[in-house]
Amino acid sequence: MDDSSSSGGLWGGRFAEGPAPELDRLNRSLPYDWRLWRYEMQVNRAWLDELVRIEAVDADTADSLHSGLDTVARRLESGSPALENDEDIHSLIERWLEEEVGPAASLIRLGRSRNDVVATDTRLWAMDAAARIADACGRLQAAIVETASRLVDDVIPAYSHLQQAQPTRAAHWLLSHFWPLDRNRERLDDATARINWLPLGAAAGMGSSLAMDRRRLAVALGFSGACENSLDAVGARDWVSELLFVWTQIAVDVSRLAEDLIVYSSREFSLIRIADAYSTGSSLMPQKRNADGAEIARATGGILLGTLAGYLATLKGLPTGYNKDLQEDKLALFSAEERLASTLSVLAGTVATLEIGSGAGPGDPAALATDVADHLVGTGLSFKEGHDLSGALVLRAEELGLTVADLTPEQRAEVDTRLESIPDELWDADAALERRQAFGGSARERVLEQLEAARELATD
Repeated sequence: MDDSSSSGGLWGGRFAEGPAPELDRLNRSLPYDWRLWRYEMQVNRAWLDELVRIEAVDADTADSLHSGLDTVARRLESGSPALENDEDIHSLIERWLEEEVGPAASLIRLGRSRNDVVATDTRLWAMDAAARIADACGRLQAAIVETASRLVDDVIPAYSHLQQAQPTRAAHWLLSHFWPLDRNRERLDDATARINWLPLGAAAGMGSSLAMDRRRLAVALGFSGACENSLDAVGARDWVSELLFVWTQIAVDVSRLAEDLIVYSSREFSLIRIADAYSTGSSLMPQKRNADGAEIARATGGILLGTLAGYLATLKGLPTGYNKDLQEDKLALFSAEERLASTLSVLAGTVATLEIGSGAGPGDPAALATDVADHLVGTGLSFKEGHDLSGALVLRAEELGLTVADLTPEQRAEVDTRLESIPDELWDADAALERRQAFGGSARERVLEQLEAARELATD
């Protein structure tokens, strides 16, 4: 065996020589799976206790192994495990444990395999990671609620097809990004429930040769129960792709918030102003204020989508049982969580510090043309007639270079006499907002109700 190779710590007796250096580099997972070491320690301790219970290991040996694991944990806490030459975190921990207690260290893998251990470690990590992302979503939601509370009485245009549609409250716009986050937190809970099943004891896929109580192990490690089929336990990663999907959905949803922040803060819109702390400048143009944080957040949706698609392609057509392809789940999970967590944090800070912009206001009075059509229906016209007349009024204002609110009764009558007496209050944006009294609308009372509901959810 070539001692320069990282491999061979947990296997090698059947081989006359070590792996080629290029295979060793590709095969090694320690540079990223060292992140699992805390979970590996939990699994080792629970497994060791079960070995004692079934009398496969005596109590004195177990005490020595537990003490050795304590020392290894301190080394991992203070060292740089990713720089070691071992194949993976399992190999590293056993090697360091052997340095502490001798050959008895190998007893921790009696009756189990790296296949079921790594699946268990990764599920434990994934549940914690899902909770971290849920918390990050909650912090962004809290920022949305608090900033929306400041913007209840600020009016901005709402957009459809990126054209001014009707006026709304800035708070109402911002809260529109709260609810997708809340649905995604529900999705995280739902996905976590399917992750929360124990693979440990499935061994290499055919089940452990020892009489381990896997239900007892599940309770000890905080799982809801044990996976029902040992081949499925080590070979299935649908729970990984589901978690990646939820994270991707979050990234896609917040990319829309990011796009709004970018567009609305531009000089052309000036509806909001992003704080200096969440803006950057130009190396050439001194006047520039760039929403770089939001732009990078906008890119996150595409990056996670690519990760998800690539991982699904990795799973497609794999034969039953464990295959080394599955080792790549951690690369996908670790990178996706890190990117998404950073994105959510930046957006939370951006939203918490944004201010209303100099260009805020109800926008073009033509955005109230629907209110005119509704008013005309109240005078006995069909909605089609009211819609056509209101549209003709907007066209006439454009021809004269005026806003529809500036047209005199005589100018309106030139379009149609039925337009002459429409009340001036139809062009009042505040009055128009108060007409939106249906549940979920932009009337002040409805927005305050929505804020209260959102505040309760954000603090759950």
